[in-house]
Amino acid sequence: MNPYQVARRSSTALIVFLAGIAVPSALMAQNRHEMSVLQVVEYANKNSVQVKNALIDIQIQQQTNKEITAQALPNVSGSIETTYYPKVPVQSFPNFIAMATYGVLEQEGVRNGNGQQIVSPKDFGFVSAQFGTSWTASGGVSLSQLLFDGQVFIGLQARKASLDWASKAVEVTQEQIKTNVYKIYYQVVIGRKQIETIDANITRFEKTLSDTRAFFQQGLVEQLDVNKLEVTLTNLRTDKLKVENDLKVGLMGLKFLMGMPAKDELVLTDTLSESQLKDNLLDNEYKYEDRKEFQQLELTKTLREFNVKRYQLSKLPTVAAFGTFSKNAMRNEFDFFGKGDWFTTALVGVKITVPIFEGFAKDARISKARLELKQVENLSENMKLSIDNDVETARIKIGSALLSMESQRRNMELAESIYNQTKLKYDQGLGSNLEITNAQTELRTAQVNYYQALYDAVIARIDYLRAVGKL
Repeated sequence: MNPYQVARRSSTALIVFLAGIAVPSALMAQNRHEMSVLQVVEYANKNSVQVKNALIDIQIQQQTNKEITAQALPNVSGSIETTYYPKVPVQSFPNFIAMATYGVLEQEGVRNGNGQQIVSPKDFGFVSAQFGTSWTASGGVSLSQLLFDGQVFIGLQARKASLDWASKAVEVTQEQIKTNVYKIYYQVVIGRKQIETIDANITRFEKTLSDTRAFFQQGLVEQLDVNKLEVTLTNLRTDKLKVENDLKVGLMGLKFLMGMPAKDELVLTDTLSESQLKDNLLDNEYKYEDRKEFQQLELTKTLREFNVKRYQLSKLPTVAAFGTFSKNAMRNEFDFFGKGDWFTTALVGVKITVPIFEGFAKDARISKARLELKQVENLSENMKLSIDNDVETARIKIGSALLSMESQRRNMELAESIYNQTKLKYDQGLGSNLEITNAQTELRTAQVNYYQALYDAVIARIDYLRAVGKL
């Protein structure tokens, strides 16, 4: 495998995934953005779709809170109703008229034509008659006010915690994007440094090839020696082209992550030094509460606790006040706005609803809510273990990465020194073409290993700062 391909192997998957879509290279940049890594993060926080949707979730929760608040406010409704009866309903009722008449006759001792005293029959029968009018109309206003409901009361208490949870979700999303922005940003920065190194190699080898051609013309070396150097130089230029293409893909992935149009030009202004990778790594103290995910989980636990209380208070009675004011009219013709009376009805009242038995449904809801709370508590304890593991793993990796980076830097410097000495011997006619070719190959390998170690150190530092909640 080509040595420069080794340096790109661990990072290509991340770049290609975040690039997401292929964009024609013919698109011309409309805007130019020169940005530091902090400016890129700020841009992403304003334009990333994930962050935008998380911010919308806050607005959704605000509207949900308004719905909860509305349950504790008065509810007023108005109604207007008109009814037409093509056939007025008929009602049957006992014949109380005949009953009353016979009662009077019996009381007065009235006798019939035969001289016998009148006696009430055992069954007076029923009378059927139409009651009502063909047209009726009514209009009124109703008001209700919830005085006490345990579930609504808890809902009002949980509004702030729900809004805090949505806000914390935004912070978690922003931190995830920030982590990926840092990794890709510095990967591109390292790629640029790698191109500078390749350019230096090309310049050196072009000089070597020029000298070798001169030696060939003088008959001091063979054509084979010239051909080998030409092959090596071609490989160097091919390596440069591949790294440049990788940088283009990396920038596309970064713009996609940021929410920046693909046709805009993005220029990275930050540089990278080994000293930057070693800053702020001496603090061994960390707190679980510094991690955004842990903070969000604690808010989830608070919401689950509210849920338990909500179902517990559902066993208490609910109290509500109500009132109605209405006007009613009856007509045989549709003439409600002409002459005729409108009759007023008004009432006020209080309703107490006492839950007695619902088939143990409330007990089941309470038990379910407690189990869900227990799950979150378990997740909280597990997250503490996970954070401990993240921090210790990150410490090991950052320590190893920094040592490897320093070791590979010294190895690269040594390989460059060997190359320079070999080149000097070659120029003086004391070395062979094979020696300088081998020295160049070893230098390229050392450079690749160094830049890979440098990138590993960047990733390890980012993962460490994120693990301790200080990214």
